[in-house]
Amino acid sequence: MNTTDIFKIDSEESFITHALETFRFQNKNNSVYKSFCDFLNVSPNSVTTLAQIPFLPIQFFKEKIILSTSNDPKTIFTSSGTTGSVTSKHYVTDISLYTDSYLKGFKAFYGSPKEYCILALLPSYLEREGSSLIYMVNDLIKKSQHPKSGFFLNDFELLSQHLDELEATGQKTLLIGVSFALLDFVEKYQFQLKNTIVMETGGMKGRRKELIRQELHEMLIKGFGVDKIHSEYGMTELLSQAYSKGDSLFNCPPWMHILIRDTEDPLSYQSTGKTGGINVIDLANRNSCSFIATQDLGKSYAKGSFEILGRFDHSDIRGCNLMAL
Repeated sequence: MNTTDIFKIDSEESFITHALETFRFQNKNNSVYKSFCDFLNVSPNSVTTLAQIPFLPIQFFKEKIILSTSNDPKTIFTSSGTTGSVTSKHYVTDISLYTDSYLKGFKAFYGSPKEYCILALLPSYLEREGSSLIYMVNDLIKKSQHPKSGFFLNDFELLSQHLDELEATGQKTLLIGVSFALLDFVEKYQFQLKNTIVMETGGMKGRRKELIRQELHEMLIKGFGVDKIHSEYGMTELLSQAYSKGDSLFNCPPWMHILIRDTEDPLSYQSTGKTGGINVIDLANRNSCSFIATQDLGKSYAKGSFEILGRFDHSDIRGCNLMAL
């Protein structure tokens, strides 16, 4: 299969066909994933549905080199972590798969980056090496070609000036930020924005108390004077992103899919509207692993939309831990 064929997926049937082919490819070429499937006594010939595909617990990205190719990595994306903690590493052998995925995904949800001035408030990511989010946002900033697009580490005053100036000219603007930084910002400056999309990427990164998404959004809506707060769902271990346009429901691009697993039995799945662990199929992860059991809790709804409710605590991930032994 041509790796770019995933970006032509236009139906559920096409997605399933590509996912099953990807499973067989990765089972054959990814030694870590094959060992995991063998441990579960799952052979490629026995898998005919998405629910039968084994999902690799995300902590394997902290412990193993997850690759489905013999090609050398062109870059290594790393997760954030507290001092001394083990971080995830995503070895990327074909960076064009990542750029294709985030550009096509962004255009599908928001249109061309050229339509926007893109402002980024991502201090915790800028302050370290290897962030896939910084790589993506930096490229979107470049492609916006707007003179005021850029990163703002801690310069709230300049960011405030830019927002006021852009608002005054009616410029379509995207402000993307990590949750704690956006909250810090609106504690110092208040706005009534009409032409700006405010998008949070989640996470307090130990800087503030964790909040449920509804509470976070209420505070940001008040501070920015907007009707809705948008959200991006992505992670180091994925090369694709899902987006929410403010109703707390995320949607995936056509080459990405969400399944909700049972919290007590990680090999079983929850029906629509019931809480469970989020499993992600990301076909852009062709050269690593496309089938990942995350540590996020959520619910799935009609037409592939899903909601994020929080994260497992250590006792709740026992099912995944048992599989990882």
